[in-house]
Amino acid sequence: MIMSGHPIVVRRAEPSDAEAIHSTFCGPKAIGGTLQIPYASVEMWRKRLSEFPPEDHLLVATIAGEVVANLALHVASKVPRRRHTGNIGMAVRDDRQGRGVGTALMTAAIELADRWLNLQRLELSVYTDNLAAMALYRKFGFSIEGTCRAYAFRDGEYVDAYMMARLHPAFPDGKGEQ
Repeated sequence: MIMSGHPIVVRRAEPSDAEAIHSTFCGPKAIGGTLQIPYASVEMWRKRLSEFPPEDHLLVATIAGEVVANLALHVASKVPRRRHTGNIGMAVRDDRQGRGVGTALMTAAIELADRWLNLQRLELSVYTDNLAAMALYRKFGFSIEGTCRAYAFRDGEYVDAYMMARLHPAFPDGKGEQ
């Protein structure tokens, strides 16, 4: 994917990305779309990156070497009966939203889940007022499975969220050919 003459490159996050990830979560749109709390420190992100579980995957999207978004793919490997499941959380820097960065991250995450981790089900939550994110997730085969009322406290009020999921296309009922 190309943006402003530069390709969007997705790679695994490194501890040196802490400041850029911190910067992403300083934007009101990015923080408002996640469960993160505003005003986290760069040091908190350094610690998280250095202690990120090896069975989970934290990807970053870069443009011209600059980190502009991140996506975490958490594998439910600690629960034997849910090892086929992954959970996704994503944030795109405010000034890069709506420009294909989320699409690049989701493409990489789906490829990792389907072709390398053998995950049959991907799950995520999205606030019901985040129409752009829902459109992105639908583009990748996610559908709404339910509504969580008063899911999170955001900006002084409780907000609802949809639980969305995608089954691997080759999985029964995953909309693939059987």
